[in-house]
Amino acid sequence: MIAESETGFESTSELRLMWRNTRMVVLCAISAALYAAVLVPFKVVPLIPGVTELRPANAIPIVCSFLFGPAAAWGSAIGNMIGDFFGGVSPGDIFGFFANLVYGWIPYKVWQVIGRGESPVARTPSAILKYVIACLAASVLCADLVGWGDNLLVIRPFAMLGNVIIFNNMASALLLAPFILAAVYPRVKKGRMLYEDMMPEVKRRPMAIRIVGFSMLIAGETGAWLFGNLLSAGLWMPTFLPAAMMVAPYDKPIAIIVSPFILLAFAGLFLM
Repeated sequence: MIAESETGFESTSELRLMWRNTRMVVLCAISAALYAAVLVPFKVVPLIPGVTELRPANAIPIVCSFLFGPAAAWGSAIGNMIGDFFGGVSPGDIFGFFANLVYGWIPYKVWQVIGRGESPVARTPSAILKYVIACLAASVLCADLVGWGDNLLVIRPFAMLGNVIIFNNMASALLLAPFILAAVYPRVKKGRMLYEDMMPEVKRRPMAIRIVGFSMLIAGETGAWLFGNLLSAGLWMPTFLPAAMMVAPYDKPIAIIVSPFILLAFAGLFLM
């Protein structure tokens, strides 16, 4: 049982406290196993050889996020790490771990702010639009982290992965995840196995603060994506930086200009 003093309004406490809940730990393991099990077979279907592959498995973190919340976030990170071992490991996989953590973390956090009590499987125009926003917010920060990290390590330019990951994630989120979610969400909810049923001790911040956090998340991840693309493609040369920095692979401009936007996005996510 979790002590009352250890509960609160902190968003990150969900990620920490879930490890003290046996059922959430089991659901994390299930999420990771499902994700890895679908990821590994498609390692032989590359979209960009040696960089990324077709990933229908990316529907799993979205579905599990709406069902299991923080358990899905850790399950997404761990499942992707397992998949990486079958495709070759590099220092960039560290950023891949955290990118997949936010990919499983953001959908349910955004839904708590914009869903306003509506079911994620509702087929109203407003629910569909909110679902797309939640998935896109998760996909963009996931892509930002991998593109930013790989460019900092001078492995690949931001623009190479910063866009294909968004496409890959959104294709699975829009073409596969809604059907899986529609099939399992009502059953999980009826069985009182949603994350809100299993972690009632976690309180939410006041709505005004979560809206500010959501705005910071969107502003941060959008800025990181925009300037990451412009800088890594050599389409924008900031005049306030020394000319010596403005040479490929543009790792220093990426560090100076994109990093604050990444921090802004995380600050917003923590407030949600």
